[in-house]
Amino acid sequence: MADGILVKQLNAWFGALHVLRDIDLTIAPGAVTAIIGPSGCGKSTFIRCLNRMHEVVPEARAQGQVLLNGEDLYGPRVDPVQVRRRVGMVFQKPNPFPTMSVFDNVAAGLRLDGVRNHALLDEAVEHALHQAALWGEVKDVLGKSGASLSGGQQQRLCIARALAVRPEVLLMDEPCSALDPIATAKIEELIVQLKKALTIVIVTHNMQQAARVSEATAFFLLGELVEFDKTTRIFTNPSDRRTEDYITGRFG
Repeated sequence: MADGILVKQLNAWFGALHVLRDIDLTIAPGAVTAIIGPSGCGKSTFIRCLNRMHEVVPEARAQGQVLLNGEDLYGPRVDPVQVRRRVGMVFQKPNPFPTMSVFDNVAAGLRLDGVRNHALLDEAVEHALHQAALWGEVKDVLGKSGASLSGGQQQRLCIARALAVRPEVLLMDEPCSALDPIATAKIEELIVQLKKALTIVIVTHNMQQAARVSEATAFFLLGELVEFDKTTRIFTNPSDRRTEDYITGRFG
């Protein structure tokens, strides 16, 4: 069973700019949690704090606790590289390694982990491509460049690459914003399948997408968590007027 995440008093800065303020949030295991809010509200910074990608940016820092299966990912003896294996990430724009084949894209993380056995690599790559609903489309072109695939296929390739190292959590930062409606529908179907094995957190600007794929939704505004509840409640009967104003398009 997938593990959930408990976020306690999370704050984040870019230099002197305080971009996340005292975030407390429980992300349920084996479910999809959507993060919504206007541009610049801290959505992407929040999920980048969950796998310690935020601190990769010069002068960026975070403070607080992010507990995965009870372990604080910001603990003094925790290796950020290991955190990023446990908490995988898929970005807004598909970013396959352009000089690598489809196979090598998926195997990249495993090879970094020291896996050299060809049979193990073959099995893991095929499994990850099946999980990403891509195997049937690429099984005969595994040696071709990952960049030769369509945009939607490239994004599923990036999902397969993240899944190959068997993460416990998958973060998705607007994974469909660069895709057409057909490719978007495939990614959404995939998200619904993947939550059976993973905890998923998705940042999206698309209200309909949040309503379709998530069980819970968090609304962020100006670096603060305004409201967090079941998705059906957030979209039909939010308790905060600001949430209602955003969802109904009065601002944002």
